[in-house]
Amino acid sequence: MHDFCFTFPYGLLLVIGGLIGFLRKKSVASLAGGAGTGLLLVLAGYLSLKAFEKRKNSYAALVLETVCAAMLTFVMGQRYLQTSKIMPAGILAGISALMTGFYIYKIATGGNHFAAKAE
Repeated sequence: MHDFCFTFPYGLLLVIGGLIGFLRKKSVASLAGGAGTGLLLVLAGYLSLKAFEKRKNSYAALVLETVCAAMLTFVMGQRYLQTSKIMPAGILAGISALMTGFYIYKIATGGNHFAAKAE
């Protein structure tokens, strides 16, 4: 599975969550943290997709995806430990931990793989 296949939905989930947090509680931190990080992930997914179309890997995009997911795992994990609230901190920490593992796996295995060209 290619990294951008999971990065787009993950990034959009963060953008939507950040917007909902801002609209419901006027939380600028939700807007900046959720929507900002989500948009960075969507950008990284787009860069990875464009590189894939050229049959190349974008390691910069993979590193950005990994850093964003690891940062969210840490921050939301800390928030979950402080508040014991499953929503949103616990769920987001869990999803981000899974995504961090996936991105590390993609880096360790050499990024996106390409099917052999038919001749």
